[in-house]
Amino acid sequence: MFTDIIITSYNEPNSTLRTVNNFLEQIKKIKKENPKSKDKFRITVVDPFPEVEKFLKKQIKDKEFVFFLDPGEGKSYALNLLFQEYASSSNEDIIISTDGDVYTSSNSLFEIINAFKEKEIGCITARPVAIDNRNTKYGYWAHVVFAGIDKTRKKLSEKKSFFECSGYLFAIRKNVILDFPMETSEDSIIPYLFWKKGYKIKYLPQIEVYVKNPDNWKDWLAQKVRNIKAHENLSKIAPDMPRTKSFFNEIKEGAFFAPTQIRSVKQVWWTIELYFARLYLYIKAFKELKKKSSYTDGWRGEATIDSTKTLD
Repeated sequence: MFTDIIITSYNEPNSTLRTVNNFLEQIKKIKKENPKSKDKFRITVVDPFPEVEKFLKKQIKDKEFVFFLDPGEGKSYALNLLFQEYASSSNEDIIISTDGDVYTSSNSLFEIINAFKEKEIGCITARPVAIDNRNTKYGYWAHVVFAGIDKTRKKLSEKKSFFECSGYLFAIRKNVILDFPMETSEDSIIPYLFWKKGYKIKYLPQIEVYVKNPDNWKDWLAQKVRNIKAHENLSKIAPDMPRTKSFFNEIKEGAFFAPTQIRSVKQVWWTIELYFARLYLYIKAFKELKKKSSYTDGWRGEATIDSTKTLD
């Protein structure tokens, strides 16, 4: 088995260094526990900033680390390039995609490799965990939304139904697709392409991906509106795709779930505000789409959202 770990980043050298070192430690642990294994690993950081390359190469001397200097045309563009370059004829070889501004629990690599022993599995995704303070409004919102995502994915995965993955961390078999449309989010369209080919999608809640979310209205709205526009593009690209992320699904799955997360009086008000905020961002996104302000694949979608950065 050859496992490629692709880490996309945007001028976040310190956060990306942490992510690389996290996976290097996991690789060392796997090799130590299986000294006779012939499995191979490669960690590729994709970033459009030469200074990030210089910084990382100075800090990391491991032979399993490589750097890919991208022209900066978007995460989907970079992934398409590497999917083709790292293509394999073996059904056992896999690609793990994650971001430089998140990090994962120490069991992630082992659990992903083990899950792909099921031949019917084509895509695997993990559980996003908010590292934000739950006692702040935006931190509370993040915890509520992530809890809802966890509930829904567990249900759909157990039923072996279709669901979209998380761009924070997902994994695929290398030999199934070589590219994908760039007019929408990769964590939505890639699982669908595998689903069409007869593969199943699996959710591994035991793998945690630690995420810093926006902590102000401007950043929160910019991130969420862009995500909605990406998903609405699916109606044009894949009209027959089962939708797990939509306005109506949010109402159906989240309206009665959100109040179960309330732990204090102030969170009652924050929950009400969350309902109206989600309604407003859908209205805003649909208005922009109607004005032909379509989704574009900016780098990681969060290049200008400073409040989601952790170490940089």
